[in-house]
Amino acid sequence: MSFDSLGLRADLLRAIATQRYGRPTPIQAQAIPVVLAGHDLLAGAQTGTGKTAAFVLPILQLLAEKGHPQRQPRALILTPTRELAAQIGERVHAYGIHLSLRSTVIFGGVGMQPQINQLHRGIDILVATPGRLLDHAGQRTLDLSRIEILVLDEADRMLDMGFIHDVKRIINLLPKRRQNLLFSATYSDDMRRFSESLLNRPKLIEVARRNTAAETVIQTAYPVDKARKRDLLAHLFHREDWTQVLVFTRTKAGANRLAEHLGREGISATAIHGNKSQSARTRALDEFKRGAVRALVATDIAARGLDIAHLPQVVNFELPNVAEDYVHRIGRTGRAGAGGQALSLVSHDEMALLKGIQRLLGRQITLNPVAGFEPSLTPPPCDPEPGSTGRRNNTAHRQNRVVRPQTGSRTGQGAKHGLHGRAHPASQTKS
Repeated sequence: MSFDSLGLRADLLRAIATQRYGRPTPIQAQAIPVVLAGHDLLAGAQTGTGKTAAFVLPILQLLAEKGHPQRQPRALILTPTRELAAQIGERVHAYGIHLSLRSTVIFGGVGMQPQINQLHRGIDILVATPGRLLDHAGQRTLDLSRIEILVLDEADRMLDMGFIHDVKRIINLLPKRRQNLLFSATYSDDMRRFSESLLNRPKLIEVARRNTAAETVIQTAYPVDKARKRDLLAHLFHREDWTQVLVFTRTKAGANRLAEHLGREGISATAIHGNKSQSARTRALDEFKRGAVRALVATDIAARGLDIAHLPQVVNFELPNVAEDYVHRIGRTGRAGAGGQALSLVSHDEMALLKGIQRLLGRQITLNPVAGFEPSLTPPPCDPEPGSTGRRNNTAHRQNRVVRPQTGSRTGQGAKHGLHGRAHPASQTKS
């Protein structure tokens, strides 16, 4: 099948040819005709499957065919993160380069006035994060009364991040008659109930089994004492000569510490998380994409939606607290049918998390010790924070955690919980 057979306009096909795409991916081949036919859509597609083009291309065609008598937005694309919004905005511009449609992107972390100016000039397609969109709606700088198509991209993550109430407020601002497109990589009972309340007799497309990791990703795990994780990661960088690795941590403070440690080991690294300004996050991602740094250390929320072509390696420095997040993490590699590798460093207190991931995947992830970094037979008495020098430092860290719980430090949890450790709640919600 080719893009020519999907019913797309010649000016869209010209833009696709410029992007040097080959054949459409499965999600594109199935979703584009459904959207062009005007149906609501519930699409289950993992990241890296080409889903952005699956909704952007038909939206551009539908709006271009209807003309644009109004200069108010007619299509709204909601995303959970700033980075994903920016990347979708770039795709809208690239695919619509030969059309006389206008688009803009609005998200937090930057000034509102330039966004207001763009909105006043008139747009057809608006890409936005929920919080900033509601800011504009509250200040009456945005009119959503003409929206014809609503897209919720990575809807499962929006629910996980607590955006459900914001999304419902936004939906209440839209016309009742509209086309709804919902894309989600995973499903839960909450996701199912939400989709049933939003969609009208939707067409269902699923291009990968539910809650499974990309089949093209090779998954391995190394058991290691928590205190030696940083040294093992640096060892692997040098041994494997890695040049581009996305490394996941649970907390913002942990991401900063790990990036600094890698730098001291001669491995260029930068961190990306919610405490970074938007300009700093954009700069960090650009440096990583162009090879200026070898390691991008990220939290789950900050990394959500990152579009990094041909990323060869993902490392879980710490396993996620929610098994579904493992699927999202390793989906950063092995995109669009390409190969990739996902490696997890697993300490004693994370064994229960690993078992949960294996239950979700329906498969075993073999633990292969690295020579010289074999874990202790039993959990260390204090299982100190990597980089600490003993029990005294570990105690100080625990005291600091009580005084400053927002740092999300996990020091000492291994000793308390052993194999059944659980993360501090703040570490999941403040990434």
